[in-house]
Amino acid sequence: MAAAKGRTSVTKEGKEHEEAGSASGAGTILWLIATGRACSRSALTEASGLSRSTVTERLAALFDAGLIEEAPEALPSGGRPARMIRLNTDFGVVLSADIGESHARLAITDLEPRILAEAVGTIDIRHGPVPVLGWIVEQFRLLLKRLGRRHEDVLGIGIGLPAPVDHEGGRVVGPSVMTGWDDFDIRAWLQRQFDAPVSVENDVNLMTLAEFRRFWPEVGQFLFIKAGTGIGSGIITDGRLYRGAQGAAGDIGHIQFTGEPAPLCRCGKLGCVEARAAGWAIARDLSNRGVEATTARDVIDHLRANQPEAVRLVREAGRVLGEVTADVVSVLNPSVIVIGGTLAQAGEDLLSGVRELVYQRSLPLATRNLTIAAGQSDIRTGLLLGAALLVIETQMRPETIERTIIRHQRSAAAGARRRRAG
Repeated sequence: MAAAKGRTSVTKEGKEHEEAGSASGAGTILWLIATGRACSRSALTEASGLSRSTVTERLAALFDAGLIEEAPEALPSGGRPARMIRLNTDFGVVLSADIGESHARLAITDLEPRILAEAVGTIDIRHGPVPVLGWIVEQFRLLLKRLGRRHEDVLGIGIGLPAPVDHEGGRVVGPSVMTGWDDFDIRAWLQRQFDAPVSVENDVNLMTLAEFRRFWPEVGQFLFIKAGTGIGSGIITDGRLYRGAQGAAGDIGHIQFTGEPAPLCRCGKLGCVEARAAGWAIARDLSNRGVEATTARDVIDHLRANQPEAVRLVREAGRVLGEVTADVVSVLNPSVIVIGGTLAQAGEDLLSGVRELVYQRSLPLATRNLTIAAGQSDIRTGLLLGAALLVIETQMRPETIERTIIRHQRSAAAGARRRRAG
């Protein structure tokens, strides 16, 4: 998209003003298209409340930027068929990373999002941020090269972490398993490598976003509980991810039960939900009973083999999870609760305990139309797609799309200059 013409001599501020003006107001139109609320010129005019000529002008800016395209199929109408307008999912790519305690999974997606390439590797999160992030950057560059995409094609980077995250600051805060990461500026470090926006989020929120957008998009009040190695939850209210004041909302795994015995949690406190019902805690209890287990995956393997102690402990974990979920239902009153993560593969052995306690302890009004279901997202890819969705939604918002267009133009122009010089 060409910037508005001006005098030959122009200040940096003036240049930015001209560039922003060329895309002014386009964000609302793009948001309507990207979210599927309107996908024809007449529908966009009606939904936006703008005049037809204004919609045409703003569509032209988005077409010129390469953000939207006309689909080959037409929409049925009472008269002449209308051409459908859709987001150009090849406009850019998103780099996503799921950083775990011992493994990292990476992906490059388009803007649908759909995974185009991925990689997985063994890491040790205790080595600190620079070695781990350095390896991730190297793998991202290899994946981009494999796809024939350039750095300037990167719309943004999404990082998922197994720890409390200050989303606004792009930093880990008070981690229980991420030694050496506390308050490290992940966002700034990665931006220096790629000159692209970076979104940092805890893994549960990203899983929540993926499950919600893909399978429950019409639900206004939504709760996702991850039951795996650890336990946490993500909250969607009025269709948007709710993080709380500092990004700590949904940390149900460290709510404490005072009843005895009160096992020691990894966070150092006694009696946490996680210490009673998480995958690592069930594996601990199995080991204490002479059944070899170290991970949530081991627990599920024993359950599928009908190992009696595994079945009993998973059912007990379901009731513990149901106790804390009942408290959350009383506070948030969600209409859908989804249980995901590795332990959710236990099916009704886990879910029946959750349902039992929720319906027993919550008011009838809160449970009258409540749905409690197992997650549908693939455990391997759900978090990566959630990271991609976070980046796409952040960069496509009406208040940020003008900056996205300008940055893309500048990056593309700089890349073209480098290729001519080379």
